[in-house]
Amino acid sequence: MRFVTAFMSAIVWGSGQVLNRQWLKGLVFFGVQVALVCIELFTGTLRVLTVPEGAMDIGGNAFFHFRNAGFFTRSIWGIITLGEIPRESSAVLIFDHSTMLLISGLIAIAVLLLFLLVYVFNIRDAFITRKKIEEGERIDSINSIRAGLERNFEYISITPGMLLLLFVSLLPILFSFLVVFTNYNTNTIPPRNLVDWVGFQTFRDIIGLPIWSHTFVYLFIWTTIWAFTATFTAYSFGMLQAVIISSPLVRYKKFFRSIYMLPWAIPGFVSVLTWRNALHPQGPINRFITDLGYEALPFLTDVNYARAVLVIVNVWLGFPYFMALISGVMGTINTDMYEAAQIDGANAPQIFRKITFPYILSATAPQLIFSVTFNFNNFGLVFFLTGGGPGDPSLQFAGRTDLLITWIYKLTIDQRMYNYAAAMSVFIFIVLATVSAINLRRTRVFKEE
Repeated sequence: MRFVTAFMSAIVWGSGQVLNRQWLKGLVFFGVQVALVCIELFTGTLRVLTVPEGAMDIGGNAFFHFRNAGFFTRSIWGIITLGEIPRESSAVLIFDHSTMLLISGLIAIAVLLLFLLVYVFNIRDAFITRKKIEEGERIDSINSIRAGLERNFEYISITPGMLLLLFVSLLPILFSFLVVFTNYNTNTIPPRNLVDWVGFQTFRDIIGLPIWSHTFVYLFIWTTIWAFTATFTAYSFGMLQAVIISSPLVRYKKFFRSIYMLPWAIPGFVSVLTWRNALHPQGPINRFITDLGYEALPFLTDVNYARAVLVIVNVWLGFPYFMALISGVMGTINTDMYEAAQIDGANAPQIFRKITFPYILSATAPQLIFSVTFNFNNFGLVFFLTGGGPGDPSLQFAGRTDLLITWIYKLTIDQRMYNYAAAMSVFIFIVLATVSAINLRRTRVFKEE
């Protein structure tokens, strides 16, 4: 009998629950099925369309097509074909937009997966409930629902936020991933042109064409060096300030902490633009240097100077955060360890190396990893300070201080080479996700869990 109830729920959702005398639960599952059917039926125009008089003919005056079907059918057709009718002129009233079809297809698949989860749960619930009834257990519909809500309250509470997170974060990632396998670039901008699936051609171009591969390797190496250098310098300077301010020889600690927090309190782009104006070839710093009788320094036009400036300004912006973080961590260290070390004859450097530093590093490891990830994608600092310059003709649409993320921006906004930019975005996501997962698994938080 349990297989019969499961089969009934597989045909008409909730019918198995009705056989199990769980009327309310069966009504809920049936309502979900009705919602699925209604979405498909009432979101389409299941009729023969006629091209209005005076509009451009698209291959016949009357026609029927998948684009007129319901939301799910139309969206699945769209993500498979990416459209069939371009808008070659303003006279065309019926046309396809490839990127909109791709986005709609992703949304439809996500919604269908949610319905599929409910469908499977509906069958499983009917089967398990009938099994309990056959074993002599008394089943009450309302009490069963109440018990299920209480038992799964935590999961029910986090589900809305998780769905929103998946919609906001996962769908854009999937969209970028799928764009990599298309020819979506400046030559195929919908709706005037349709986008086509091209498989791995984008990856073959990046790897096979020398100018693309050279640019990618160069920027990847520089981005990696920059991420670790920027994080290490800001972290080290922040730790130095935290150690100095925590010294018993320093008075007015709150005052100094407040002053040092100002670079962090001011909006970052304001500080970066201020630094850019100050370091401009005709800016106040270079004017002061020339007034002293020296030549102006190429802070933003020479690659070595530009990279040094990036690191210095990043330290200016980043060290207050680490100073505050490390100061808080140092306040939790048990002073008995310091007293025991002093009794054993340890000096200040030894105490710091053996007690303070290991404790700080262990407590701040997750934030340190996240800082590396942030600096790997530190778009604002590079974009507003150097703009990726100075330029280099050997690089494809990139400058010597460009990061991968600023290169992606230029490929997207300036060059409209969306498929190549998407390929870089997917690569960055894979690298950062892998590195972050490996390192976080080694931290104390995950080990304790």
